Amino acid sequence: MIVGDRKSLAEILDMIKGCRKVMISGCKGCVTVCNVGGLKEVQVLAASLKIARKKEGKPLVVDENLLERQCDPEYITELTDIIHDYDAVISMACGVGPQFLSEAFPKQKFYPAINTKFFGGAVAHGIWEERCAGCGSCVIHTYDGLCPIARCSKSLMNGPCGGSAKGLCEISKDVVCIWDMIVRKKMESGKLDDLLDVTPAKSWNTSRDGGPRRSIREELTL
Repeated sequence: MIVGDRKSLAEILDMIKGCRKVMISGCKGCVTVCNVGGLKEVQVLAASLKIARKKEGKPLVVDENLLERQCDPEYITELTDIIHDYDAVISMACGVGPQFLSEAFPKQKFYPAINTKFFGGAVAHGIWEERCAGCGSCVIHTYDGLCPIARCSKSLMNGPCGGSAKGLCEISKDVVCIWDMIVRKKMESGKLDDLLDVTPAKSWNTSRDGGPRRSIREELTL
């Protein structure tokens, strides 16, 4: 799941300071699951913007909208007939959403209300943690289902650094050393010798360092 946080009200207000009528568009995908861009969050932001602008003596008309997904052109077309009725549109999707909207409607202004953070999952109610860096070449099978690229602060692939202590990362007592977990898991399964093999330097061509990526499923393009 893509996890994000909502931008501050002050930052969003600054984006739309010249607008009189805006639409807030949420997304039923990842941002709904992590409670930053679903219907409830759209409604809260709309009310907050109207109250803030009323206090400034600059009333703002705010309409609300919720798309099934903002990363799918099929659903974006639902806005075709109304998109240009506004001075701007505030997207409450991940960073993909406002870009897809901007490409579909190049004459409209779109502003992001969400800071996209990472790929992760819920470890407790209201708590999400990073689990994947989207490197494009998964290696977790080598590390008993754990990812040192995303979960090691230095993305080390051949053991822990010298800073870990008592199972914790040197950057914070709140960060577990993933290498401590990997080693313990290897020991429990009797496969500690697996870690004697030296993992060669990773090629980052499949990651962001290789430029913007594309995935093509030929059987679906016919």
